[in-house]
Amino acid sequence: MPMDAAGRAACLSQFFLSSWRCYPKLTLTRYALCSKSKAYGENLSTRIDSILDSWLQVAVKPGIEELTLFLYEDEEYIFPISLLSLGVRSSIRSLELRSCVFRPTPELGPLRGLTRLALRDVRITGLKLECLLFNSLALELLDLIHCHRIIFLKIPSVLLQLSCVKVRGCSYLRAVENKAPNLSSFTLYGQVSKLSLGATLPMMKVFVMRCDKVIRYARANLPPIMPNLKTLELGSTFEVNTPMLPSKFLNLKHLIIQVNGETLSPSYDYFSLISFLDASPSLETWWLDVRHFFEGSSHLRQLPECHHDRLKSFEVIGFSSAKGLVELTCCIVKRGNNSDCQDAMCRAIRTAELEEASRAVVAIRRYIEDKVPSTAKLTLVEPCPCRRCRSTHMDDE
Repeated sequence: MPMDAAGRAACLSQFFLSSWRCYPKLTLTRYALCSKSKAYGENLSTRIDSILDSWLQVAVKPGIEELTLFLYEDEEYIFPISLLSLGVRSSIRSLELRSCVFRPTPELGPLRGLTRLALRDVRITGLKLECLLFNSLALELLDLIHCHRIIFLKIPSVLLQLSCVKVRGCSYLRAVENKAPNLSSFTLYGQVSKLSLGATLPMMKVFVMRCDKVIRYARANLPPIMPNLKTLELGSTFEVNTPMLPSKFLNLKHLIIQVNGETLSPSYDYFSLISFLDASPSLETWWLDVRHFFEGSSHLRQLPECHHDRLKSFEVIGFSSAKGLVELTCCIVKRGNNSDCQDAMCRAIRTAELEEASRAVVAIRRYIEDKVPSTAKLTLVEPCPCRRCRSTHMDDE
């Protein structure tokens, strides 16, 4: 090579080296990879996958601690298991994949240092995931989002360090079986026919679940297997009345319940939620979201007094004039130390919502206000008087 050509090549190499250091993101577009004549006649995804494989082989080396691969609308790309060589498996701490195919095998070997595994829109079966989990003994966090190939999620007992599991939007998931003994936080968005979190979870502190009839399910099934549960968050679109049961949440301090009132049966009795108060002698805060609209309250039932001295805050979002909700609030404010009943904050609302909010204020004034003892504080957020809410509310269709 002539001397001047060699000099130019050396300068160019240094320039590219500097560019890679300053611009670590790789953008592969049809314009960059294909000429106009071939742009629509060539398999672009095959070319991109080939380039991506080559780039990953260069980038993923022993000693790497964090690997995050986000693809968009490309669930056909097969993540190369060969990347997880012995040196990589020994060093990697966090693995996060999005929109690809992931097929770990028993021959993969242990990922001794992996503490965080996050998969989103990843095509992986329950068996393949179980295989990976058995090889990840240091795992602390498992986060699965929209992994639709998983039907049965099995979490093995060898995961002694696993403390947090999040499963959201896995639409074909039907069963969850956990045997990890130290799980302390579990989140499930979806409907499953079988949920087994272990005979006893002494460390469980946070449980979040959203699906139909989850409120009744939680009251009936969780106290025996979660004796040390501290925070419980439930969300339901279809619900049935909660029964009074002898089992207790002895250590529950924070309760969050969200109900989609628009899908509830008109016969649903909000007062049945008193079962949670009866079962939770240590409860300090209760946040209740019941954004629904009813006709005005009728005569209230004569209810037994509810003894609960530790409750410091009871907050209702979307308070309405529903009889059961008024009765529930009356029962709580008589004994609570600090109760907050709040309506929705400033926003554009429909005429029907505005009318119901006004009825809710009347119900509070008539049935609740005079029952608040001197040791409790009632905060009522009335319908917003601002011009934006009053003038821009939407008429019902």
